[in-house]
Amino acid sequence: MNIGITVYPTYGGSGIVGSELGRELALRGHNVHFISSMLPTRLTELNERVRFHEVEMMSYPLFEHQPYDLALATKMATVARSEKLDLLHVHYAIPHSISAILARESIKQKRYVPVITTLHGTDITLVGADRSYLPITRYGLQQSDGVTAVSRFLKQATIETFDFDEIEVIPNFICSCHYKRLPDSPLRDELAPSGEILLVHVSNFRAVKRPLDCVEIMAKVKAKGGHARLIMVGDGPERSACYYRAEQLNVKDDVVFVGKQANIADYLGIADVFLLPSELESFGLAALEAEACEVPVIATRIGGIPEVVTDGETGFLSDVGDTEKMSDDVMKFLNDEEMRRTFGEKARESAVSRYGTELIIPQYLKFYEQVLGAKSAASV
Repeated sequence: MNIGITVYPTYGGSGIVGSELGRELALRGHNVHFISSMLPTRLTELNERVRFHEVEMMSYPLFEHQPYDLALATKMATVARSEKLDLLHVHYAIPHSISAILARESIKQKRYVPVITTLHGTDITLVGADRSYLPITRYGLQQSDGVTAVSRFLKQATIETFDFDEIEVIPNFICSCHYKRLPDSPLRDELAPSGEILLVHVSNFRAVKRPLDCVEIMAKVKAKGGHARLIMVGDGPERSACYYRAEQLNVKDDVVFVGKQANIADYLGIADVFLLPSELESFGLAALEAEACEVPVIATRIGGIPEVVTDGETGFLSDVGDTEKMSDDVMKFLNDEEMRRTFGEKARESAVSRYGTELIIPQYLKFYEQVLGAKSAASV
């Protein structure tokens, strides 16, 4: 198949999943064309089966803001015709599904290219649910040839918000070869020079991820006698607030900000405990990546996280904002190496057996074939 994929190229779950889906599809012999404003975060290698088509926006005095959605639709239509795409698979509903539908309609007299929309979370729970965007988001869902969601939670949220239930749940996935324990990595010696237990948080540092809670947890762990360091991976609007809070709580020497990293697996592979105190997660991809690296997860009991993290087996779940309990859970792992190891082993077993690429990628391919089959039947 010739597949067009559009993602937000920034640091976030939808971009990560879309990029790695394209890579996995290419490994299985399909041709993948990424259509985006710039190279997606996790797309590190282009070849004859993985190509990138940059969306270029017009600079014109009349436009106060460059019309990205129209430029994207134009590029999608151009690539669909020139590369003879079989389908367009867009990640994140707004504006990607609308742009794809516009592209499909603009060329349908010569070539009908089905549109598949994958919902990732905030495109439905925050952006799409906003009253000003709700009608156009519902239209994008209804006009897509196929819709998938990354968790049962997100499917239910979409049904309740948009009264739309033609949704296939295909969860996020993990490559077991890429995400694994790295016991002899020199990075661990660098980050834990005194043998500290490493707590790791990975996010785009938006308020919804509650990265400040990670600093609060670290301070409470230190107050309880825990010998640990907190490694904050990523960047975003809350980073400076986290740094300031670490100074206030006198833990700035115990918190290391490493910024955006191309290979998150390097940090998860040496972690001892993963922190995910978000107030909203439709799936919790970072938690899944940590579990695949044999890292137990301490997270909030919200959204799709309970589908990924089994409380009391692969990690511990708490209410949003309950940093006291979360710090107590961290101390359990700090004080019991055997527990930490057992939870980690169960975490990897769960991640690989339930969310491995060899299980999930075929689900996407089957869905593609269903959508293409429906298009063929309709054209007869």
